[in-house]
Amino acid sequence: MTAIKHALQRDIFTPNDERLLGIVNVCKAGKKKKNCFLCATVTTERPVQVKVVKVKKSDKGDFYKRQQTWELRDLTEVDAKDASKENPEFDLHFEKVYKWVASSTAEKNSFISCIWKLNQRYLRKKLEFVNVSPQLLEELPKAEESVPSGESQSVAGGDEDTLDEYQELSTREEQDIESMMEMCEYAVSNAEAFAEQLSRELQVLDGANIQSIMASEKQVNILMQLLDEALGEVDTIEGKLSSYEEMLQSVKDQMDQISQSNRLIQISNTNNGKLLDEIQFLVNYLDLSKGHIRALQEGDLSSPKGIEACINASEALLQCMNVALRPGHEKLSAVKQQQHLFAELRDTFARRLTNHLNNVFVHQGHDQSSTMSQNTVELSLPKHSPLHRDLLRYAKLMEWLKNTHKEKYDGLSRTYVDYMSRLYEREIKDFFEVAKIKMAGTSKEAKGKFGLHGSSGKLTGSTSSLNKLTVQGSNSRRSQSSSLLDMGNMSASDLDVADRTKFDKIFEQVLSELEPLCLAEQDFISKFFKLQQHQAVMPPLAQPETEEADGGTLTRIPHHHEHRHSMSSEKDVVRLMMNKIFQCIETELNSLIALGDKVDSFNSLYMLVKMSHHVWTAENVDPASYLSTTLGNVLVTVKRNFDKCISGQIRQMEEFKISKKSKVGILPFVTGFEEFAELAETIFRNAERRGDLDKAYAKLIRAVFMNVEKVASESQKTPRDVVMMENFHHIFSTLSRLKISCLDAERREAKQKYTDHRQSYVINSLGQPLEKLNHFFEGVEARVAQGVREEEVSYQLAFNKQELRKVIKEYPGKEVKKGLDNLYRKVDKHLCEEESLLQVVWHSMQDEFIRQYKHFEDLIGRCYPGSGVTMEFTIQDMLEYFSSIAQSH
Repeated sequence: MTAIKHALQRDIFTPNDERLLGIVNVCKAGKKKKNCFLCATVTTERPVQVKVVKVKKSDKGDFYKRQQTWELRDLTEVDAKDASKENPEFDLHFEKVYKWVASSTAEKNSFISCIWKLNQRYLRKKLEFVNVSPQLLEELPKAEESVPSGESQSVAGGDEDTLDEYQELSTREEQDIESMMEMCEYAVSNAEAFAEQLSRELQVLDGANIQSIMASEKQVNILMQLLDEALGEVDTIEGKLSSYEEMLQSVKDQMDQISQSNRLIQISNTNNGKLLDEIQFLVNYLDLSKGHIRALQEGDLSSPKGIEACINASEALLQCMNVALRPGHEKLSAVKQQQHLFAELRDTFARRLTNHLNNVFVHQGHDQSSTMSQNTVELSLPKHSPLHRDLLRYAKLMEWLKNTHKEKYDGLSRTYVDYMSRLYEREIKDFFEVAKIKMAGTSKEAKGKFGLHGSSGKLTGSTSSLNKLTVQGSNSRRSQSSSLLDMGNMSASDLDVADRTKFDKIFEQVLSELEPLCLAEQDFISKFFKLQQHQAVMPPLAQPETEEADGGTLTRIPHHHEHRHSMSSEKDVVRLMMNKIFQCIETELNSLIALGDKVDSFNSLYMLVKMSHHVWTAENVDPASYLSTTLGNVLVTVKRNFDKCISGQIRQMEEFKISKKSKVGILPFVTGFEEFAELAETIFRNAERRGDLDKAYAKLIRAVFMNVEKVASESQKTPRDVVMMENFHHIFSTLSRLKISCLDAERREAKQKYTDHRQSYVINSLGQPLEKLNHFFEGVEARVAQGVREEEVSYQLAFNKQELRKVIKEYPGKEVKKGLDNLYRKVDKHLCEEESLLQVVWHSMQDEFIRQYKHFEDLIGRCYPGSGVTMEFTIQDMLEYFSSIAQSH
C-alpha cells in the first residue's frame, strides 16, 4: 500500500499541488468487484482545500487516473455500518449516498480517522459519524488548540508529519542538503562523523542565538515602552471617535426619518398613479355614450339610419360588457351599477329587436300578394330577394342577439322557420299545381287529337302509342304506359315525341325554379342568422341509407333524421332550418314524378337525366346542402321508376304471343327497341348518368335476343331461320347505325346469328329443286366414306352409270328453272317486305346452287371418269335462270 501511495502522490497529486494524507482500497457494494482507491488530499496553497478523490487504474495501461472528486465540505455523514464488529463496508453521504466495501477493516478505520482529523483541523463543520468507534474519533491535543494562530502552521505541520510517514523534500531543501554534503565529502562514507559535525554546528548556532537574544534585551525594553505610549494614543483617539459617533448618531436618526418620509411619499405617488390608471381604464372601457343609450332604448328599427345607429350602439354595449375586469373591480359599487345598467340596456334592446323582427316575419308569412293567383300564368316561383335584402340589414343585430341572448335568438329562428314554411308551402303547392295542370293539358290535347283514352277518366297514358300487334283479329289495346310494343305507330310516335319534349321542358322549368330558390334561401339563412355554411372540418352526419335499385346502388340521405348527438355544428342548424322551411318540396316533387311516370313511363328517362344533372350541379356548389340532399333523395325515386320502366318492357316482351296464321316478320319489340334506343340516345347525349342507360341497354338487348329465339321456336307459319334471320338483321342494322359502344359485343353477335340463320335457310331451301339428284350423290359419298374406291363406285348396282343418267335426265334445264321459280315464290312468301332481304337471300341461294353444281360435277369426274355423263344444264344456264326469275317477279 505504501508503494501505491507514493506512486499516486508522484503521478497524480504532486502535479496538481496536492498532498495525499489518507488512502483506502475499495470497490462498490453489490456489484462486480472493480477495485479503485479513495484518497483524502489537501492543497499545498492557501486557502487549504480538502478533497476526497476516486482514483482508478486505467484499462489501457498500468497508470492511474482521477475518476471523480468530491469536496470534503459537501460530506454530510459517514456511516461505518457497525462500530462493534469488523465490517469493511461504509457509506459516504455527499449529494447522494455512495456505498463502498474496503479491502480490510483496518484500512477503512484508518481512512475514517483521517477524514475526522481533516475535518477538525480545516473545516470544523458538523459532520455526522455513525456507527464509528469512539477510539477513532480522538480529540486533538489541548496543546495544539492553545497554540497561537501564528504558530498553528508549525503545529499543523507537525501533526501532518504524524499522519504522513513520508514527506517529499522541496527543491530548496534538496539544494541545501547537497551543498552541505559537498562541504563534507565523507558524509556518504561516514555518516556518524557527518552527524557529529552537524551536531556541533547546531550547538554553535544555538549559542549564537542565545547571545543575540541577550544583546537585544535593551532594544526590547525600548520597544515595549514605545508600545505603551502608542496604546495611550490609541485610547485618546478612541475617546474622540466615541464622541464623534454620538454626534453622528443624531444626524443618522434624522436622515432615517427623512428617508422614511421620502419612501412613504414615493409609495403614495405610485399608488395614486395606479389608482389613476384603474380609474381611466374603467372610464374608457365601461362608459357608454348617451347617444348609444338613446339608440338602444328608443332607436328606430325600421329606417336604415336607425338600424345603423342601433348596430353601432349594440356593438359598443357588447364591447363594454365583454371588458375583462381586473381583480377587485367587480367589488366597486360604480362598476356594479354600470354592469346593471348594461344588463338592463341589453335586455331592453333584445326585447325591442325580437318584437320588431317577429312582426316582420309574421307580416311576411301572412302576406298573400306574392302567391300565384292564376294557374295560367308562366310557370315560375315568386322571388324573395327584396325580403332578404331588407332583412339582411339586421344581420349584425342578429349576430349581437346570438352572442347576448341565445334564447331570444333561438325563438326568432323558430318564428322565421314557422312563418316562412307556411309561405313557401303555399307558393310551392301553387307552383306544382300549375306544373301538373300544364302536364295534364298536354295529355288532354293528345287525347282530343287522336281519340286516345285510358281505362279510367284520369290521366292514363295519353302519350302511349297504338299497339302494332294484332292477335287473331282482336281490337287494338291501349296501355297506361308506353312500351316497346307500341312505339311503331307513326302518328302516335310523333305524338309521343311532342308530348315528351313538352314534359321535359316543364320538368326542367320546375327544377330550374326550385334550385335558385333553395340556394338563395340557404344563403340568406347563413348570412342572416350568422351560421357558417362552409367549414374546414365536416361534422359527422347521419349515416346514409343505401338502396339497391335495378342497375346500380343509390345512396339515399335521410330527409328527416334524428341525431344521436346534439347538433354542435352550425351547418347542421342550417340544414335543419331548410328541412323545416321546404318540407313540402320533396313530397311535391315525388308527386310530380309519379304523375309524369303515370302519363308516360318513358318520361322517367327525361327525369333521370334532368335530375342527375341538377344533383351534379348542386353537389358541385355544396355537396352537403339541403338542395343536394333533397334532389339526391328524389333521384332515388326517379331511378327506381326508370328501373321499373325497363322491367316493364322486359315483362311485355316475355308475355308477347304471335299469330298462328299470319307471317311473323319483324317483331314489334324489336322495332320498339330500335325506337327506344333512338329516343334514349337523344335524351342521354352528354348526360352524367350514362352508366344507368348502358345497364338498361344490356338488360333489354338480352331480353330481345331471348324472346326473338322464343318466338322463332313457336312460329308455325314462318320458318324459324327466317324469323331469326330477319329480326337479327334488323337488330344488327339498328346497332350499327346508332353506334352504341356498350353494345358492340351484341352487335357482333346479332350479325353472326343473322349470317348463320341465313345460310341455314338457304341450304335447307335448296335441297328441294334437285331432290333426287341430291339423294343420289349423297349415296355416292356414303359409299366412298365406307371405303369403296371412287373409280369403283360406278360398278355398284344402285350407282352405276345408267342410274346416274336416269337421275340426270329427270332434271332438264326447263324443270330446274321451274323448280327455282317455285323456290323463289316460297322464299318471297316467307320473307317480309320491311327488311328487303329477298334479293340478298336469292343471291345467296344462287351462290349455294352453283357450289352444289360444281360439287356434283366434281363427283362425276372422280367417280365416273371417261363416262361422258354431264348435267342437262350449265352454270351459265343457271345464272340466266336466277336472273330471269328475279326480274320476272
